[in-house]
Amino acid sequence: MNCDYYQMLGVARDATHAQIKRAYRALALQCHPDRNCECPEAETRFKQAAEAYEVLSDRTRRALYDQYGRAGVKMKGPSPADINDIFSEFGDIFGDIFGFGSCSGQSKSGARGEDLRFDLSLSFEEAAFGTSKVIEIPRREECDACEGSGAEPGTTSVICPSCKGLGQIQHRQGLFTLSSSCAACEGSGERVHEACAACTGAGFIADVREVTVKIPAGVGTDTKLRLRGEGKAGFGDAPAGDLFVVLHVEPSAHFERQGANLVYQAEISFIDAALGCQIEVPTLDEPVTVTFPPGTQYGDRQTLKNLGIAQIGSDRRGDLIISARLKTPDTLNDKQRRLLEEFVKAGSEHAGEVGAETSSARARLSDQTA
Repeated sequence: MNCDYYQMLGVARDATHAQIKRAYRALALQCHPDRNCECPEAETRFKQAAEAYEVLSDRTRRALYDQYGRAGVKMKGPSPADINDIFSEFGDIFGDIFGFGSCSGQSKSGARGEDLRFDLSLSFEEAAFGTSKVIEIPRREECDACEGSGAEPGTTSVICPSCKGLGQIQHRQGLFTLSSSCAACEGSGERVHEACAACTGAGFIADVREVTVKIPAGVGTDTKLRLRGEGKAGFGDAPAGDLFVVLHVEPSAHFERQGANLVYQAEISFIDAALGCQIEVPTLDEPVTVTFPPGTQYGDRQTLKNLGIAQIGSDRRGDLIISARLKTPDTLNDKQRRLLEEFVKAGSEHAGEVGAETSSARARLSDQTA
């Protein structure tokens, strides 16, 4: 990868920090892997843009890059942000124990944005075949007027005198030096003389963003989809949080889902079960005709291959299982009763085949006739 970092982001070599930041965000959104699942080149460009922004957003590393190229950046070694990331896990542990923030010294101005959750309902068919949904996410966005600084355009901010721009106040307890967020600047490390009128100095505004969610075929209730960078905006140059979409699938009017398989309860009369029949059953695609042989019993099953739910990450589908559910009439007219009585009498001639079942059926018919 020999492309110049400035060319990767599409900015001039004398671009301001704000211009570099806007260019990176636009390119990251355009080439985000979650939005370009079928385009490997997009993921490569996304990684290149991230690498370029990591260097050009840091004044020291950018100066080395401008003077020596990539060799200068490599000679410098890991950036301060990388070192802070290494120790941030320890800071979180100590912070939880002693009630202070991270010991890495990461200020609010470098805090990653919060993750968001959105609950999305899907029809059974949408979950089976996959779909795309446009959802509206209320979230915090960086103020365009002040570019997140909180200062009125045309004015400047100054380093917070309380924390010397660190955004945190150091506390020493025994062998440990811990830190907590600076109350004077709310962890930003800066103080503004005149607050931005558009965001009242917060640096962020409340906004509603439309996000397209691509839902793969075969998802189920409680499936979680992660959309990176679609959560709340980060502070300063920190990345945005992620958006977690939790799916809730409505039950089907026809099928019971068992993993990737579907089960359909087919109601047939006991006469059709005895003589055999053909019935039409629904599927996810189109109705099909299923043949039940003579002598079908309650619960007998037939399996139709590849007519079930798609398996996530595969071209294969589960099966559709047709289960026989015998339906007995609630009432009988005189003619039907006589015919059944004759059937029972005829069955008595084959006592070895009918046995106790014939006697039981005859007794039930006698009760109905009485």
